[in-house]
Amino acid sequence: MTATGSEGPAEDVAAVIEGPIEPPPVPRRQLLLLVGATFGGGMALIVPLAYSLTVRLDQLAPGRADLLGFILGVGAAATLVLAPLTGILSDRTRTRWGRRRPFTVIGVGVGAASVPVMAFAPDLLWLTVGWVLSTVGWGTAAGSVGNWQADRLPASQRGSVSGLTGLTMQIAPVIGIIAVGPLREDILLVFAVPALVALVLIGLFVLLAPEPDTRGMHLATRLTVGGLLRSYLFRPREVPDFAWNWLGRFVFFLGLSLTTSFTVFFMAQRLTLPVADVADVQALVSALSIATALVGSVGGGWLSDRIGRRKPLILVGAVLFAAGSVVSAFAHDLASIIVGVLITSVGIASFTAVGQAVVLDVLPERETQAGRYMAITMFSQKIPGAISPIAAPLLLTVGGGVQNFTVLYLAAAVLAVAGGVIIVAKVHGVR
Repeated sequence: MTATGSEGPAEDVAAVIEGPIEPPPVPRRQLLLLVGATFGGGMALIVPLAYSLTVRLDQLAPGRADLLGFILGVGAAATLVLAPLTGILSDRTRTRWGRRRPFTVIGVGVGAASVPVMAFAPDLLWLTVGWVLSTVGWGTAAGSVGNWQADRLPASQRGSVSGLTGLTMQIAPVIGIIAVGPLREDILLVFAVPALVALVLIGLFVLLAPEPDTRGMHLATRLTVGGLLRSYLFRPREVPDFAWNWLGRFVFFLGLSLTTSFTVFFMAQRLTLPVADVADVQALVSALSIATALVGSVGGGWLSDRIGRRKPLILVGAVLFAAGSVVSAFAHDLASIIVGVLITSVGIASFTAVGQAVVLDVLPERETQAGRYMAITMFSQKIPGAISPIAAPLLLTVGGGVQNFTVLYLAAAVLAVAGGVIIVAKVHGVR
């Protein structure tokens, strides 16, 4: 990602934070709270993305899969603007409750408010407004939890904990879809159940996971609008490992995002099912993928800490995702779809778990600007989320049809491998 410079409030934050540069290990009880909050955030974020929003859209505009891309693109664009803002502001926040906690609470409040907006949306405009509130709110809460993780985890715990949280992000939507599938006749519950789970689990994290009082933190300069805008960017030459890792993640998640948002329509087409009835199939396929996600997330994260090497596991994850995408591209029955999903599940889990550890390993200015750089890292996932809903419908029309999922999944495979290769070849500060 190119930039005009790292000058600005993030650089000006000459924050004096007490404590060692390498933090002590996080106790197990706090890790359990972290995993629970991650589960809740994942459920609230991904279940609407993977299922609920599609069902509501099909009620308002039957058969208009192209409109899903527009709605998701608007939501992704909103998070691109606000995610770095909340990260930068949290780096400078001085309260008795710490830097991150206030933003976690604000995010939960906005996310919860999105539920009735989406459930009772009378038209596409209000559905889009509700989705923006949802993705911004729950994204802010989840990002704040991620910043806490960046603040607190020592290098010796990053791989294993990233594996646990990565697995949690894989399992959360599975359980969420299983839970809301039987409730699909009541659209309010379809949106409300994941949000309620998130409210409880993130609430427990906020109440019980300690964060140091930051009222004594010293800031060298005031926050200015110009400096804030400059902090959205960075100079790749100054932080090359961070920059190349950012680019590799961007390319991988561009491939992943091409398929994620259209899974329901893909299954409906290949299995000739109504969109609403895909929930049962999606729940079955997702439930079977829990075991593969466990292998990829926990196994990959633990192994990367154990052997002290991350890049080989990153490449393995990218290749496995690509292989599963190729299988899905030519799948026209339930058995083939299951095989494709299981292979991609291992790949996604391995890449995201070990990849998160790499993010923490190469994070610049950890003591004073963790929120800023974590938000910039999130660009590598959010920008693909804004691009792919627009690009995917174009790929779906290749050949003159309206739903060419073969081309879509093959494109995803190529991008995933390219992303893994960039990280392996160009990030030199991580083995």
